[in-house]
Amino acid sequence: MSTSMSMSVARSLPGGPVAEQILAEVAQEVTQLRAAGMTPALATVLVGDDDASVGYIRIKQRQAEQLGFASPHVQLPESASQADLQAVVTRLSADPAVHGVLVQHPVPRHLDFDRAMQALDPEKDVDGMHPVNLGRLALGLPGPAPCTPAGIEALLAYHRVPVAGREVVVLGRGATLGRPLAMLLAQKRPTANAAVTVVHTGVTDWPRYTRRAEILVAAAGVPGLVRPEHLRPGAVVVGGGVRYAGRRLLPDVDEACATVAGAMTPRVGGVGPTTVAMVFRNAVRAARHALTPPHPGEGEHSTRTPVRPAGSSSSDGS
Repeated sequence: MSTSMSMSVARSLPGGPVAEQILAEVAQEVTQLRAAGMTPALATVLVGDDDASVGYIRIKQRQAEQLGFASPHVQLPESASQADLQAVVTRLSADPAVHGVLVQHPVPRHLDFDRAMQALDPEKDVDGMHPVNLGRLALGLPGPAPCTPAGIEALLAYHRVPVAGREVVVLGRGATLGRPLAMLLAQKRPTANAAVTVVHTGVTDWPRYTRRAEILVAAAGVPGLVRPEHLRPGAVVVGGGVRYAGRRLLPDVDEACATVAGAMTPRVGGVGPTTVAMVFRNAVRAARHALTPPHPGEGEHSTRTPVRPAGSSSSDGS
């Protein structure tokens, strides 16, 4: 069956409309902050000149300009040392004019991304990857959640995909997607509260798990790993894991899966736009709380605000 025919079967779950809704709310918050005398600032840090990473930074800078953010950027050479990277992160972390900091991942192999993150103020961590923020997520406390997992939850909510009480299988256990997504979707919340299983390619018979999933999130980073025979007919399939060959995006989910799935994210324009939107949601909330810190005893800023389902009014969603 041709790709064009197969793609007509499953309902498409694009991320663009979800991102537009989130970014419209961010824009309103930016307007309010600027009226109060604050220009929110999201700083980006890039080491080296990897094509995909350069492209991601360009997207974020362009989005920052459209939303009214300041967007200072630091680019370090491929040869930068761990000390060089941590010095930049420490400086931006201490700068009161910077409210969010994003270190583009991955960094060159000789650098330790996790060590660099530990030099960052957790309140400025727009990626939600600081150990403190991952700990908050594990405990169910408010805080900036990792952007791709939070974007996936928002995408499912927007497209009215029921999650609560359903069996979700996450194929992949990475720190940026698989593990935090499992924690996020297991939390007691209308857009989560699922029975979540994490499986990975180290499990010999991983398709045994994916074939029973009502919702499957592919997060392994292995191109073409998930094929139609690995799915439960009618399942919702979210492609979260990707790799690049040059500038070509290679998703975990083979497009032929649309012949079996009931709904599926597109190869391009699925999870990516929602991830970027969540970066700015985290950043504007960090700015807002820098302007008006929470009172003692109140929780820190939360990323768990529901996304309104498609077609609902501003009063809908819970």
